[in-house]
Amino acid sequence: MSDIGGWHSYFSSPRTRVGKYEIGKLLGEGTFAKVKLAKNKETGESVAIKVIDKEKILKHKMLEQIKREISTMKLVKHPNIVQLLEVMASKTKIYIVMEYATGGELFDKIVHQGRLKEEQSRKYFQQLIDAVDYCHSRGVYHRDLKPENLLLDAAGNLKISDFGLSALPQQLREDGLLHTTCGTPNYVAPEVIVDKGYHGATVDLWSCGVILFVLMAGYLPFDDPNLLNLYRKIYRAEFSCPSWFSSGARKLLFKLLDPNAKTRYTAAQIYKNDWFRKGYKPAQHTEKLNVTLEDINAVFNDSSEFLVMEKKEMKPASMNAFDLISLSSGLDLSGLFEQPQDEERGETRFTSKKSAKEIVNTIEEAARPLGFNVQIQNHKLKLQGDKQGRKGQLSVSTQVFEVAPSLFMVELSKNNGDTIEYNHFCKNLSKGLKDIVWKAEEADTASGN
Repeated sequence: MSDIGGWHSYFSSPRTRVGKYEIGKLLGEGTFAKVKLAKNKETGESVAIKVIDKEKILKHKMLEQIKREISTMKLVKHPNIVQLLEVMASKTKIYIVMEYATGGELFDKIVHQGRLKEEQSRKYFQQLIDAVDYCHSRGVYHRDLKPENLLLDAAGNLKISDFGLSALPQQLREDGLLHTTCGTPNYVAPEVIVDKGYHGATVDLWSCGVILFVLMAGYLPFDDPNLLNLYRKIYRAEFSCPSWFSSGARKLLFKLLDPNAKTRYTAAQIYKNDWFRKGYKPAQHTEKLNVTLEDINAVFNDSSEFLVMEKKEMKPASMNAFDLISLSSGLDLSGLFEQPQDEERGETRFTSKKSAKEIVNTIEEAARPLGFNVQIQNHKLKLQGDKQGRKGQLSVSTQVFEVAPSLFMVELSKNNGDTIEYNHFCKNLSKGLKDIVWKAEEADTASGN
């Protein structure tokens, strides 16, 4: 929680529901899509959902690229690749539900930490090569490998993401080569720049070499503000290793950042390299069999089987036990709902077993005769006094929280005005709230305990 002891993090707001997923905060945003955190309401699992605007991708003729990205993610199942969980669509949007990597981007780790130690760099590089080699065995070439597209899970394991520029076997021309110029300039291989066709595998391995350099150095091997100068350096492989690189790492880098694609190290050669093999543990995974892409086409064809509706759900903000404890003094919850809760700060709380709507209506009916204007928005009320007090007009905000099914907590807090006048107002207001206020001891008496 970002606001322990305060209430900003608990305020209710419209919650979007797509199928079985409740959509949460924005994780990232691109030209054609937004990535949002979501929760599977059936399992409680957190996922990342890429929300793509259909109209935008059709307008910019990006349909085939999006289809390719989804198809690629479905083809590859590996511990070091972000997993595609499912694909859905509404009339206006496409939803790609993916595994959520809680550790963020590897790029951010480099930015905050600077260069990484050689052992840590090697671990990430081993996981990267495992995942890339697996993709190549499936005929999939990423073509935009860089630290920004490498995520980390909760255990610190690397996960390749963003297959938006990936190539599949059917994109090969008659010469068996790829010809589309793509990728990020600093990470792109010399043969892509020359534009005479290239092998997807050798291009990806060049990018892996650049990534290894960045991990260990904290900066790029090829960099220049002038794009032509940058391409010249890449084409000639003009780079030098910092003094702290070990001889083993240097030798491997010169084999990976070889401008001649025919003599550049292959994955098979990397696996035999002594520096690479140190502490290497192969990834354990099961092969994904009988993969079909029929559902991908169905999603884009508005098939009713995959069609979902976006629903806006309004309900009081919920609180868990930790939230309650954070509001109490120590771990004793016995006085949590006493009224008034904090006379000095101008806060009052009570509990109720009535419905949220009934609570809001009762507060409104009790406040108006006391000379207060009432504004209602969802499960929040703003009570504004119509008279000038010692410190201006008294203003009180009210919020309803769902503590448990059929149990609500109501908090009143002074926004403006005099505290003494606020406490006097609460005493008068409480007379009109007797029917909705609930106390645990009353329930015990009623049950005969």
